Amino acid sequence: MTSIIDKDGNSIASADATVPSDRLFRNAWSLSGSTITEDLAAAKVIFKNKIREVRAPLLAKQDVAYMMALEADSSDDQTTAKNAKTALRNAPAASAITNAANIGALKSAWNTSLLGDSPYA
Repeated sequence: MTSIIDKDGNSIASADATVPSDRLFRNAWSLSGSTITEDLAAAKVIFKNKIREVRAPLLAKQDVAYMMALEADSSDDQTTAKNAKTALRNAPAASAITNAANIGALKSAWNTSLLGDSPYA
């Protein structure tokens, strides 16, 4: 028998469970009777951690752009790189994430113009 275990360690036989349509926030699942729901607070933590994972190479790229601008003595390019790095650092604190009232709104909070394609599309 296959069991499903929620974020708190509770388990249920998979055949008896009503499961969310996708597994994107699997580590935020919470068991209530035979229904598995997604704990929004836990899903927001997962979402923010995914942003941090995706932004790491983007920040490194902006570090290179800033150093090149510094070497070229281009204050405009330095400012552009600095602003991009600030936006990337602030991405996990976006109000769209904080204000998301459900999983659908949370998935929509991914900033594709800053972070690229959403892993939640």
